Amino acid sequence: MNRILAVDDDKDILKVLKANLELHEYKVDTANNWTKAQSLISESPPDLILLDLTLPDGDGIEICRSLRKDLPQVPVIMLTARDKVSDKVIGLESGADDYVVKPFETLELLARIKACLRRAAPQITKEEISIGSIKIDFKKHLVTVSGRKIDLTPKEFELLCFFTNHRGEALSRDTIRKSVWKGSQIYSWSRVIDVHIQHLRQKIEKDPSNPQYILTVPGAGYMFKE
Repeated sequence: MNRILAVDDDKDILKVLKANLELHEYKVDTANNWTKAQSLISESPPDLILLDLTLPDGDGIEICRSLRKDLPQVPVIMLTARDKVSDKVIGLESGADDYVVKPFETLELLARIKACLRRAAPQITKEEISIGSIKIDFKKHLVTVSGRKIDLTPKEFELLCFFTNHRGEALSRDTIRKSVWKGSQIYSWSRVIDVHIQHLRQKIEKDPSNPQYILTVPGAGYMFKE
């Protein structure tokens, strides 16, 4: 289930977005200001962000530019009442993946969300691999543990693929960042990588507090056990 963060100062729009997107099996978090959105992103980066251009505590264009530096792999769709061509050009040049003008049709927004998530998904050439009770079908983007299907976000899937391709190696956070969060300027205090690994452990490990696969290597980072 993909997680979407909707950021808009209009609480009615947020309610409609949340209701409609959850009907189509998306997990939706909402924020009516940028401060709250930052807090949600820090806790767990979403798979896609719907961003209003006009927020009470920030300009959407500058926020988008910042997101492109900190979370370059997360698609951003701008939602705005500004319908001039010049506004769209500025929005797209600031790093937005798409630009949707209010009012909008839900079906159109859904199509644009799917397209953005599809482009953001990792490109895999191998077909499948089995490690212990974990089986990864790269072609189908399917992960099972002991035959049970596991729902991973695109970033969790990409992280798992990276780990399995480097089994037995001690991987530093910097190595993980450069490979899975390419071009990202994740700050030293950010827990983005650790939070994703924690979530991944909860989904694939029998006992996340005593992991069998994704091990912590003191002073080095993480290792996926062979």
